[in-house]
Amino acid sequence: MKRMFAVLILTLPLCGCFGGSMDLFGSDSVDRSISTNTVATKRNTSSTSDELTVQNAVSSADLDKNAGNPLPWANAATGSAGVVTAIQEERDNGIVCRNFSTTRHSYEGIAYFAGKTCTTGSGQWQLMRFDRSS
Repeated sequence: MKRMFAVLILTLPLCGCFGGSMDLFGSDSVDRSISTNTVATKRNTSSTSDELTVQNAVSSADLDKNAGNPLPWANAATGSAGVVTAIQEERDNGIVCRNFSTTRHSYEGIAYFAGKTCTTGSGQWQLMRFDRSS
């Protein structure tokens, strides 16, 4: 009995520490000026790398051989991959453009894109549009 009484006497002062909001130092010591927020994201260089990989796949595709079949692509630098599902070629005044639709499978998930790449005067391909679709 004495032992139980001694334990009770020793633990009773501790009960005040655990009451209320359980703030051991009082509510006045909390710094309310500190807050968390999101960090603004800048353009992801891996998505730019993926855009160029898709552009290379679309611009180098042999449309006669491909005959509308899906065209897979992969970017070893980012680990992303996808499938170009449609390529439509247009020719106007010696400029060749290809409109395309593709998926991108990455650590962010699966996304759908629509794009356009065209030849420049020097014969190089330039990505004109690469828009995320819903």
